[in-house]
Amino acid sequence: MAADQRTAVVAGGGIAGLASAIALAQAGWHATVLERAPAFAEVGAGVALSGNGVTALGALRLDAAVRAAGYQTATAGYQDMRGRWLMRLPDTRNDPDAVTTLLCVHRQRLHAVLLTAAQAAGVELVTGAEVASVNPGVPGGEEATVTWHTSGGTQATEADLVVGADGVRSAVRAGLFPAIRPHYGGSTSWRAVIPDAATDGRVAQVLGPGTEFGALRVSDSEVYWYGYFRSPEGAVFPDELAAARAHFADWAPWVRDLVAATPAERLMRHDVYHLPDGPPSYASGRVVLAGDAAHACLPTAGQGAATALEDGVCVGRMIGAPVRSGADLAATLVTYDRARRPRCQEIVRTGIMVARFGADVRGGWRQTARNTLLRLTPPGPAMRLGAPIVRWTPP
Repeated sequence: MAADQRTAVVAGGGIAGLASAIALAQAGWHATVLERAPAFAEVGAGVALSGNGVTALGALRLDAAVRAAGYQTATAGYQDMRGRWLMRLPDTRNDPDAVTTLLCVHRQRLHAVLLTAAQAAGVELVTGAEVASVNPGVPGGEEATVTWHTSGGTQATEADLVVGADGVRSAVRAGLFPAIRPHYGGSTSWRAVIPDAATDGRVAQVLGPGTEFGALRVSDSEVYWYGYFRSPEGAVFPDELAAARAHFADWAPWVRDLVAATPAERLMRHDVYHLPDGPPSYASGRVVLAGDAAHACLPTAGQGAATALEDGVCVGRMIGAPVRSGADLAATLVTYDRARRPRCQEIVRTGIMVARFGADVRGGWRQTARNTLLRLTPPGPAMRLGAPIVRWTPP
C-alpha cells in the first residue's frame, strides 16, 4: 500500500458494503471489508432492480456482468386475489429506459458479481469478523478506530474512513445513534426461487386481504415469488410450506401453482424490519452509513438493493475521489449526507405508503374500495409517480 493511500474499513459484506468498497478502490483507496459470517455469501431469493439500480451498476462498471446473470423484464401491473386485473401496465420489456423496466437477478448471483469485482479491485476481504465498536474519530484529526471479534480474539485498526454497511441491525449505527432502532413493519414474507420456464416473465403483483403476492423471472428457467403478509412478530409455523399453501389456497390458480411447485427446502421466511425514523445524519466523525444500516425500507418500495448500490457509488464518488484529490473529508461527508438522506428518507416513506395501500389493507369493504380505485386509475399517472426514484443520476 502506498504511503499516501487512504484507508477505509467497511463493516458488512453485503450489497451496500461491497459496492462501497469497490467504489472506494476505484477511487484509489485501500478498502477492507469486515464480514461477520464465516464466508462471503448472500442469503436471499430474487432482486428486482429498477433503472436507478442499473444506473448504479453502470457507474461501478458492473451492469454488463449483472445483465448476463439476470433477466430483463417489466412490471405488468396489479391483480386481485382471484387473478382479475386491477391495473395493467404497458409491456416495456424491450425498453431499458422505461420506468417500469426491471433487471431481475438472483440475489446470490448479484452478490457474486460484486464479490468478484471487489477481489479484482484489490479489496481486502475478512470473514468471521464481528464489529464490536467504532470510535468515529475526527475529520482532520484523530483517525477512526474499528474493533472486531474473531474466533482467535479481538482485533482493532485505524482508518481514514469507516463505512457502516452492516444491515438493519447495524452495530456501527447503534454505536453512533443508539436511539435509532429497527421497527417490525407488521408483516413477514415467504420467498422462494423455483424452476419454471412457463410463467409470464413480467412482474405481476396480486393484492388480497393483508397480503401481497408477487412473482418475477430471474432467469430463463427460474421464477422468484414472494408472499408478504400481516403477521405477529416472531410467529412460528410448524410446517412453513403447508402454511403457505393454506394461506393462498383460494387465490388465483397461477398463484396456487407456484406455491404448490415449491420444494420445502427452497422456501424461506423472514419478518420484515425497517427504519421509519432514520438517523439524524448518515455521517458522524469519520463514519458514514450506507444501505439498510442507514435507511432500511419496507420491500413494498422495491428499492433496498438499488439504493444500497446508489450509496456505494456515492461513497466512492462523493467521498473517496474528492478526498483522494485533496478535498476536506468533513465537507465531503456533509455533501454525502445532504444528497443521500432526503432521497432515501422519501423512499422509506414511499414504502410505508405503498404498504398501507397494498398489503396492509384488510378484508371486506376496504379491499373493494382499494381495488375500485386501482381500476379507475390510469396507468400513465401511476407510472409517472415512480419516475423521481427510478431516474437517478450518479454524482
